Amino acid sequence: MNVDKLAPTVATIVAILAIIPAAAIAPWALVLVLIGLVHGLMSPVKDHASLAMVIAAAALMPQIADNLDNIPAIGLHLNALIDNISVAIAGYAVSSLIQDIKSRVVAD
Repeated sequence: MNVDKLAPTVATIVAILAIIPAAAIAPWALVLVLIGLVHGLMSPVKDHASLAMVIAAAALMPQIADNLDNIPAIGLHLNALIDNISVAIAGYAVSSLIQDIKSRVVAD
């Protein structure tokens, strides 16, 4: 299994664990950011349009997820899940952006 399949799977599992109230004491946001950073370092986005999409997803997913609060019974949990997944995407976006800037500065 490569990192492009493993990192999103692990990030989703950790995001689900993070919304369980009994496990709320753990630093889940740090774990999610680290998963995103490692994924971005091992498999950065090469295409500029895809990088823009990842950055937009990291910025806009929490705002879109806020609308899920209106769903009775499960809306709050879905909102928290998508917020946690967007933390991992933000780590991936930062790492890919750093790789892109580095490639522009250290041009061949």
